[in-house]
Amino acid sequence: MRVKRGVKARRRRNKVLDRAEGYRGSGSRVFSVAKEKNDRGMVYAYRDRKVKKREFRKLWITRIAAAAKLNGTSYSKFIGALTKSEIGLDRKILSDMAIHDPESFAKIIQQVMPK
Repeated sequence: MRVKRGVKARRRRNKVLDRAEGYRGSGSRVFSVAKEKNDRGMVYAYRDRKVKKREFRKLWITRIAAAAKLNGTSYSKFIGALTKSEIGLDRKILSDMAIHDPESFAKIIQQVMPK
């Protein structure tokens, strides 16, 4: 028995073309080109979800390092002392404190650093 796939095929192609909206030239209009661009875009999206986490961690570390310098210590010494003191603050929270609440960040540094 012959199967006519008109609706399903059109739906599949339109899904790809909808995802390819905004691509330049035939990348958003021609199905075969849009499919390739779409696949490549999905690969980038998957990869960059991992890269985003890396970049944010790098940003937090930079902010903490700058705030630690202002308080007379280095990043590595501060993080080492923080780990030893078993205070459960992660880098994201510390970075936020360093920017929005420098007084409490300074108190944390004074609390964990050896006298």
